[in-house]
Amino acid sequence: MGLPALEFSDCCLDSPHFRETLKSHEAELDKTNKFIKELIKDGKSLISALKNLSSAKRKFADSLNEFKFQCIGDAETDDEMCIARSLQEFATVLRNLEDERIRMIENASEVLITPLEKFRKEQIGAAKEAKKKYDKETEKYCGVLEKHLNLSSKKKESQLQEADSQVDLVRQHFYEVSLEYVFKVQEVQERKMFEFVEPLLAFLQGLFTFYHHGYELAKDFGDFKTQLTISIQNTRNRFEGTRSEVESLMKKMKENPLEHKTISPYTMEGYLYVQEKRHFGTSWVKHYCTYQRDSKQITMVPFDQKSGGKGGEDESVILKSCTRRKTDSIEKRFCFDVEAVDRPGVITMQALSEEDRRLWMEAMDGREPVYNSNKDSQSEGTAQLDSIGFSIIRKCIHAVETRGINEQGLYRIVGVNSRVQKLLSVLMDPKTASEAETDICAEWEIKTITSALKTYLRMLPGPLMMYQFQRSFIKAAKLENQESRVSEIHSLVHRLPEKNRQMLQLLMNHLANVANNHKQNLMTVANLGVVFGPTLLRPQEETVAAIMDIKFQNIVIEILIENHEKIFNTVPDMPLTNAQLHLSRKKSSDSKPPSCSERPLTLFHTMQSAEKQEQRNSIINSSLESVVSSNANSILNSSSSLQPNMNSSDPDLDVLKPTRPNSLTPFRKAKALYACKAEHDSELSFTAGTVFDNVHPSQEPGWLEGTLNGKTGLIPENYVEFF
Repeated sequence: MGLPALEFSDCCLDSPHFRETLKSHEAELDKTNKFIKELIKDGKSLISALKNLSSAKRKFADSLNEFKFQCIGDAETDDEMCIARSLQEFATVLRNLEDERIRMIENASEVLITPLEKFRKEQIGAAKEAKKKYDKETEKYCGVLEKHLNLSSKKKESQLQEADSQVDLVRQHFYEVSLEYVFKVQEVQERKMFEFVEPLLAFLQGLFTFYHHGYELAKDFGDFKTQLTISIQNTRNRFEGTRSEVESLMKKMKENPLEHKTISPYTMEGYLYVQEKRHFGTSWVKHYCTYQRDSKQITMVPFDQKSGGKGGEDESVILKSCTRRKTDSIEKRFCFDVEAVDRPGVITMQALSEEDRRLWMEAMDGREPVYNSNKDSQSEGTAQLDSIGFSIIRKCIHAVETRGINEQGLYRIVGVNSRVQKLLSVLMDPKTASEAETDICAEWEIKTITSALKTYLRMLPGPLMMYQFQRSFIKAAKLENQESRVSEIHSLVHRLPEKNRQMLQLLMNHLANVANNHKQNLMTVANLGVVFGPTLLRPQEETVAAIMDIKFQNIVIEILIENHEKIFNTVPDMPLTNAQLHLSRKKSSDSKPPSCSERPLTLFHTMQSAEKQEQRNSIINSSLESVVSSNANSILNSSSSLQPNMNSSDPDLDVLKPTRPNSLTPFRKAKALYACKAEHDSELSFTAGTVFDNVHPSQEPGWLEGTLNGKTGLIPENYVEFF
């Protein structure tokens, strides 16, 4: 396992886990810094002490062999594995050169010592300076916060407000410094993969040039050298892409951190001061606390950022009640009392602010008002996988392949945004879109057409390869051998909806044609993967870990391009139809509650003519007649008979889900099989056994609409049974 990714969202939380993760990154930087210093020292000895050449080279080789790279994430690309094992390859070469008694090293200072010293001073040195600033701001913030929390609530309101404002300023500054430090640490960790290894490669190349006896060894080393050079360049290219993405995410986090919080498994978590009774009186001890509403479990971990470690053993209790503490009953501000089932007495806790106390009270069902700050950020695009969409993509592809297949930087060089938007408005106009025979005019530049194609794909309601399969494609790209990767991706592609797969096939056939002309347009399969990976496989949540997986998105696209004929024209070994997938999910629901956060597959519908609408209505009405004639129990048991053929040639027919009641079924009662916590304002929270009234299908596939305690909201349809 490599180093875990440092999430910007954790900077605000500043949890013990975040601190431990940050420590592991700092330890890795210190280790790298020490190794570079040692390597520079050894290199100078190699140049100045020809008499001790043999021993110096042996030590240098041993140092290289002992160092191991740590990548960010849970898997490495082929390029990263190549770079990771490069030091061991270098060590082997140096030992073989020593056997041949090679005597001279020239230009070592320029190609080896200077770049390493520059990297250590400019990159690692900058990270150390950022750490000093971060540690200083941590101590300052904690000190100001403790001083602020010790203010008496009996002071004047104006003084308290001024103190609150001062703490907010210090907190904001600490948060910004934390983000900048995490960004710098991530940057140095990525840079060392190429800025560190590349000088070593140049040094070895110099040795091959000056030593006659190393000629045969250099010849044998040639293949790996070529592979390593490509890996370094690929890694550098990926770094440039991910760096801008990470920097953009950091800026978003600075502007509005609340909108980019990481989804937590806990209902509430954060720092609280817990009042503890001692022989000499009472003291307030800082704890990192978590609360889980389902189990009502509160976990308290004594932890102080200044000391950087735990101050005692963890304690977990089961919540009985939570009550806001009156201001005139205690000297401290922002306090509330907690009673536990398994612990006698009252636990008095102090939050960090009035807003923080409100959130804790809300989470623990205290007497504070309940607010729901969740925000559904899902946006709907105007593009669809309908006849117009396919027409637009085909027109763009035809224009590129007939007029610009050999243009350098095809798809990499972007067009002027205003021109791209104008072209899209023309193509998406129903009047012009219906004219299938009309080609794109020659007045439009190729870079404008390619940008329009990419923009249209990004405008779809979801990525072409779909959010729910994104992690599966990434896992497939992380498999050890190429054959397994191709096989798994082959299977996943055939699980996509028909229209998504048809569009993907159309696009991959085109990109393969582009790659076949890479000598003219300079767009290799790898370059096309870099361009289309984030477009076709973008993640649903923007995090640092997701950005680090961009390189695997690119690999998926490379595999699709290189193996497009096999993947799209043959059936995988064990294909899974949508019906089989549905049955497997239905069977697994008997033993394991499904995830409440799962969303149904995205379906893209085309504009239907009156004739097709009538055809659909006749099919549904005829099915309804057979349903009405049966009793209520048989409606549920035989509902799968209403499902149309999955392989129907008419793509405009909707798939009726077997477990979903018909849209004309009267409102009914239903009982919850599992507990579920609402993630959005439109959803209902409930426990197992809850009874809902007026349950009927909603407009969103996979969801029902029902009433609970007078409130109407959405319910996952596989969470309930009707009675």
